[in-house]
Amino acid sequence: MNPGYAGRSELPDNLKALFRPCAMMVPDYRLISEIELYSFGFSEASELSVKVVASLKLSSEQLSSQDHYDFGMRALKAILNACGNLRRQLDWPEKFIGLRALNDVNIPKFASNDIPLFLGITSDLFPGVTLPTPDYAKLLTAMEEMCVEQNLVFKKEFIDKCIQLYDTIMVRHGLMVVGKALSGKSKVLKTLAKAISHV
Repeated sequence: MNPGYAGRSELPDNLKALFRPCAMMVPDYRLISEIELYSFGFSEASELSVKVVASLKLSSEQLSSQDHYDFGMRALKAILNACGNLRRQLDWPEKFIGLRALNDVNIPKFASNDIPLFLGITSDLFPGVTLPTPDYAKLLTAMEEMCVEQNLVFKKEFIDKCIQLYDTIMVRHGLMVVGKALSGKSKVLKTLAKAISHV
């Protein structure tokens, strides 16, 4: 029970009277991040943890208010898990891995007008770091075939959403695809699912 947290409902007064309130403190996100990153084998964990926590704090202050945005512990844990997964897969400098994890976890959930703001935040926190373009050649080929099969136009915006969904699936246990009616949510899901099974 955590009243006031997004998505939680308040207890009725007659039920609340049976419980004793207790004070809670906000955990030290930076210290948690540092310990988790050290456990994944990062040598620059203290520096990287400051940047990860700062990016979440600045995003919560500067980005628009949306119901599905979350910059709390759950988002931090997803970023740290993504860092650990990328550390095992890629032989990149640690700053690059941190920036890639931030982008993979956050960009797919942002509204289009918030993406430039977030990219501005990350470019300030990671100056001079430009990420190499990920290689999705096999997946893109399969998606193009699936688009032809479903009579869909192979547009950049549609493919970007499919890639973002793929990146999100790689770092999250569960997710929801949200958006307006007839915006292409089901087609993105179906196209990506068929493409992955085809690869």
